[in-house]
Amino acid sequence: MFILARALTYAVFFVGFFLVVLPARVLSSAGVARPPVAGAWQMAGLSVAAVGALLALACIFAFVFVGGGTQAPFDPPRRLVVRGPYRFIRNPMYVGASAALAGAALFYRSMSLAAYACGFLLVSHLFVMWFEEPALRRTFDGEYDAYCARTRRWWPSGHR
Repeated sequence: MFILARALTYAVFFVGFFLVVLPARVLSSAGVARPPVAGAWQMAGLSVAAVGALLALACIFAFVFVGGGTQAPFDPPRRLVVRGPYRFIRNPMYVGASAALAGAALFYRSMSLAAYACGFLLVSHLFVMWFEEPALRRTFDGEYDAYCARTRRWWPSGHR
């Protein structure tokens, strides 16, 4: 239970900062306000954001219940997580967070927020390449290499 509490605490800080505070500043500085009525763009945006948020939440639970750790780099899983969303792609949490940001960009019809979502994905990619993957190779050695051989980084391959 303590692992779950830690994971949810880290998630609140991560979500709060990167997916709420910074995007709100982007919207504010671009002069974007909430649309007065919910139209097709808003419904599409809410749908994409909800799917992204659910994907990220599923990843958090997989880290806790399968990996015995959290999503925070300083409190990582003790076992390699290759189940749940991680069966299909190696970085579903970043994909989910990016989808949530893209959904918000659709909701607000904001190019500034869409650019932020692209920047978030780029920074995530660099973080994965330069920090996460080397750390996983050191920690899980051949097990991680085998996982990489059968699972793509950002896009599902169509086989399990």
